[in-house]
Amino acid sequence: MQPNLNRLLRALAREGLEVTYDGHLYTVRLLGDANAPPAEVLLPPDLPVEGKAFRQLAHLAALKHPTGGAVLRVRATPDFHPGDSGVAIGSVLHTRGLVVPGAVGTDINCGMRLHVADIGVEAFLSRRDAFVERMKGHYFFGTRDVSMSSRAAEALLRDGIPGWLLESMEQPLGCAAKADLAQLDKESTRIHLGGALEGEPSWAPSGLVKPGVVRDAGLATIGGGNHFVEVQRVEAVTDRTRAWEWGVREGQLAFMIHSGSRDVGKHVGMAWQDRARAAWPAGAPYPDSGILPLGEPALVAEYLRAEATAANYAFLNRLLLAELLRLTLRELFGDVEAPLVYDVPHNITLPYEGGWLARKGACPAEAEQPVIIPGSMGAASYLMVGCGDAAALASASHGAGRARSRFDMSRGGADRREEALGLTGVDCITLRQERRVEEAPAAYKPIGPVVASQVEAGIVREVARMAPLLTFKA
Repeated sequence: MQPNLNRLLRALAREGLEVTYDGHLYTVRLLGDANAPPAEVLLPPDLPVEGKAFRQLAHLAALKHPTGGAVLRVRATPDFHPGDSGVAIGSVLHTRGLVVPGAVGTDINCGMRLHVADIGVEAFLSRRDAFVERMKGHYFFGTRDVSMSSRAAEALLRDGIPGWLLESMEQPLGCAAKADLAQLDKESTRIHLGGALEGEPSWAPSGLVKPGVVRDAGLATIGGGNHFVEVQRVEAVTDRTRAWEWGVREGQLAFMIHSGSRDVGKHVGMAWQDRARAAWPAGAPYPDSGILPLGEPALVAEYLRAEATAANYAFLNRLLLAELLRLTLRELFGDVEAPLVYDVPHNITLPYEGGWLARKGACPAEAEQPVIIPGSMGAASYLMVGCGDAAALASASHGAGRARSRFDMSRGGADRREEALGLTGVDCITLRQERRVEEAPAAYKPIGPVVASQVEAGIVREVARMAPLLTFKA
């Protein structure tokens, strides 16, 4: 065992944590809490370990509700790192009889979407400037038109993508009037759960539920932090049979979207953190972590409807981000199909083995399901196939994971040289230069060991690898 690791384990023990490591898997629990399940972290020995993330994970495993229910298992993916809200990014929580709004957070259904297009890289780069100017207008300057009827907005929030499509076919507005709605309908089968959860429109902000035409400023926006839209090249195909089935070919152009539910998720998430506190039984001590579960069945059901409402919005947000890009490719290159490969959520609570599975920055990896694992904007991204590994709670990493905080990247005295940041040769389009530094490749763990550890553990298998060409950061 490495001397640094020994020191870390001793330091964590002094802080009340019991941690063991077998060279592949860490287990962690609060000392003296034998009733809490040990949390598990799949992490290669050469990747950094953060004590704060271990503490967050142990406290998550120790959660209880005075009325009952239980945390059954807690697992973390190799991109695991501390979360600002008290829940580590990469956490997967299996519960029965309770749900934990904080285990999903406010960016509900943050997720990934991947398309491919039969456009050569040289042809694309020859029109790069025209493409970028159009997309900057859509993504940064508000030239996009994503208006919809009030009926379409309500159907979206209640029924997800199928509801929005049905109403948009009746009354197409905004970019939906230019889109191939029949193609979008066909592609809905390539969205996780069909992009359709059982929502409740009353949980959305009031501006989304009103008579007349709805013009929502949050739709088709990337968002801050690690969210992005990236154009890529499919540089290698590993599983040719599966890639063929999914429409993926070496040399194709690809575009990948990472975004979530924007202000709708924040609205729902914050409301339910307050609601969980208000519903906590009088006189019962709060958990040390400050993360409060819901235990009363009616509240659990209501929360899940509220979460589903924001999740439905996120599915459409990614769809419209992609559709604006696809329409722009058609303006520049003619009749381009650019089919959807898959759209998958990260931050969401879903039924699992008689209870609930909450993922926070982790990707579903059910058997035969496409899994999208992005690297930093200077590294490869991966299209994988899930193996449905029960030991991993059928979950994979949602990226490489941060190695350095945004504060650390932007603080005074930090090395801002391009080569030190890993930005040499990176084509990043943003209006905020600090975002380029905060999200530089040097801020992230290397994607190779993160992916390899999950392949070795039987969680996923590689299908294809994509290299970045240019990245939009808001």
